[in-house]
Amino acid sequence: MPRTGRRPGTTGGTREKILAAARSDFSNAGYDGVTIRGIAAQARVDPALVLHYFESKDGMFRAAVQFPVDPKEFIPRLLAPGLDGLGERLVSFFLDTWDSPAGSPMLGLIRSIVSNEAAAILREFVTREVLGRIAKALELDQPQLRASLVASQLVGLAMLRYVVEVEPMASARTNDLVAWLGPTLQRYLTDPNVTRASRAPRRRSPSRGSADRARTPRRSSRSRSA
Repeated sequence: MPRTGRRPGTTGGTREKILAAARSDFSNAGYDGVTIRGIAAQARVDPALVLHYFESKDGMFRAAVQFPVDPKEFIPRLLAPGLDGLGERLVSFFLDTWDSPAGSPMLGLIRSIVSNEAAAILREFVTREVLGRIAKALELDQPQLRASLVASQLVGLAMLRYVVEVEPMASARTNDLVAWLGPTLQRYLTDPNVTRASRAPRRRSPSRGSADRARTPRRSSRSRSA
């Protein structure tokens, strides 16, 4: 059913102008720090226009990343076989998506925009919309930490394979990349030691005086009485 109300702008660049503002805001402030009104103000359009083109903040976020599949559609398929092998399925899914014709606009965005901005948007999307949902669905401890660790591998893979084109990552077969990276992602998702280390209290470094005292052996009472 078509939306009613104010008509969209007549200039063909209105949608692109809103997207440019959204990418800038998402890369600088993250998903939680961005508002529809803020993006509309930066793009100098009515907030209703943002909703007309993208329907919601989530829709605008996906458009900014140009991710071709809605996470709500593919995450249940990734989770259906269970926790075993999830790391391998994640690597395979992202590689298949990036290498498909539907994934080419997203790779074009990563290649064309200043890499720090593009990487920040992709990292935010992968961490929040994909891995965060998976970790919560599996009821893992510290889901945000686990999602961030997995995202670091996937975003790094995208940059090395498609942007910097570092070998052997750039020309490796999907099956090889799945075999290399899948176990690492699986460990980040399931290994209790991954989150146990983060809960350990940070040890304070000793001061110079206490370090010197620690290095100086104490004289025994026998030696003092000698």
